[in-house]
Amino acid sequence: MGRRETLMSQLRGEPPPADDGRNVDSLLGLLEGEGAAQQVERSAEEHPHPPPSELHDSTSDLETYYGLPLLKEHVWKAAIPAYFYVTRLIAASGAMVSGALLIEDLGRPSRFFNMLRVFRPTSPMSIGSWLLAGFGALSTTAALFRGRRAGPLAAIGDGAAVGAGVLGVPLAGYTAVLLSSTAVPVWQGARTWLPPLFMASAVTSAACVLDLCDLNALERRAVRRFGIAGKAAELVFSKAVEREVARPAILAAPLRHGMSGALWKGAKLLVAASLALSLAPRSSPRLRRASAWLGTLGSVALRFGILRAGRISARDPRATFAQQRGGPVTAQAGAPELVPDHAGPAASRDLAPASASEPSKVRAR
Repeated sequence: MGRRETLMSQLRGEPPPADDGRNVDSLLGLLEGEGAAQQVERSAEEHPHPPPSELHDSTSDLETYYGLPLLKEHVWKAAIPAYFYVTRLIAASGAMVSGALLIEDLGRPSRFFNMLRVFRPTSPMSIGSWLLAGFGALSTTAALFRGRRAGPLAAIGDGAAVGAGVLGVPLAGYTAVLLSSTAVPVWQGARTWLPPLFMASAVTSAACVLDLCDLNALERRAVRRFGIAGKAAELVFSKAVEREVARPAILAAPLRHGMSGALWKGAKLLVAASLALSLAPRSSPRLRRASAWLGTLGSVALRFGILRAGRISARDPRATFAQQRGGPVTAQAGAPELVPDHAGPAASRDLAPASASEPSKVRAR
């Protein structure tokens, strides 16, 4: 039985084929999606890693575990950054295409449905799944009843459009919350300004796509103001992300060097050029199209640059140790300060409460 026949049988509620008497559908165990495409490089050497003496960086004061990465880098390929971009377009067609990209990454439609079986307000992935499903349903309903001018169907279409607009705001930034909730240093280090950056880039993406459409004079003026605000905010939030990630400075290395740095810097230049063309006093159709394409390329480069920076950051053990030893835990109210192992027992005594009745007091350094 092929995959299509198996899917249709599941939709009809039929039991799986009893091939071995256990009523287990063997096709459900197939590895699919981008995660299944990762390859493990096996070395023929008896000791594939260099000795600790060669891995240790004597010029660095930051201790690591023999220079080996602590985190496993993500295996996302083109589908996820494309999904990040398409979802930001805030349109009915964008919702359907982004859902298809997400399902392609998961490998099987049923896996997306499984994500809707639970609603967890504390989980960015759960919230994002429900936002995507709700936004897609409402925007599709609004598009179907768009031509209705009166009657109950017109009211349904207008209500669906309003609901899609409300859900579009958190949908534009939830993927940034999802990234910053991981242990990847560069993503976690930008947890404050990365969501606003994604939302501003969503405005840029939508305005650029609308600029490529056939609009009347009133619509062009509205889209122009919308795009100028989004592009200016994107440049401001990009600078804010750079400043936030630079504490400590080692976290910002993927945004300054290599392919990820080139994509990040290129995205800012493209958006800045698009903003300059949008601010031109006399905007011709050719300038509007050029501005739209520059802004679109900048938004796409931003997504790929951030994903690439996360992969590079996960490989750097120094960034991981630097963030975990002096990072977000110390910024939380009431959280104890992290003390390196080499600080000795005296530092540990400073963290102990004076008595059982008193709250814990952390010595200020």
